[in-house]
Amino acid sequence: MSDLLTHIKDEMKAAMKSGDKARLGVIRLMLAAMKQVEVDERIELDDSRVLLILDKMVKQRRESIRQYTDANRTDLADIEAAEIVVIQNFLPQALTEAEIDVMVSQALTQSGATSIKDMGNVMALLKAPMQGRADMSVVSAKIKAAFAE
Repeated sequence: MSDLLTHIKDEMKAAMKSGDKARLGVIRLMLAAMKQVEVDERIELDDSRVLLILDKMVKQRRESIRQYTDANRTDLADIEAAEIVVIQNFLPQALTEAEIDVMVSQALTQSGATSIKDMGNVMALLKAPMQGRADMSVVSAKIKAAFAE
């Protein structure tokens, strides 16, 4: 079992003992998503796969927040934002804008990318080191902006 998964289960126990129902609910959602992948694919999750699942959950909630905000349902958007905070507690430290800019410029140089056609190569270089640490849609926009210059 992955260390991160063990940590999440320990945090679930702590939330149960402290009576923090909101946090407990989000942690149970996280564990259910992980269990679903384990059952569907008949695998035991490692830390990198757990991070992928958590990253996907954050992305889903960001999209929900956008849709709720467009529909003037700030009450539901606030719930999703609170869930993101709990999930992000288990993700690695987020990258700053400056760190993202540096990594993008390094990837552009390393891949020898010259046009938007090379974007896939650049994204492939950045995906692993940025997984769970940056919103990849923001990274994609930065790469496109670099090609537009």
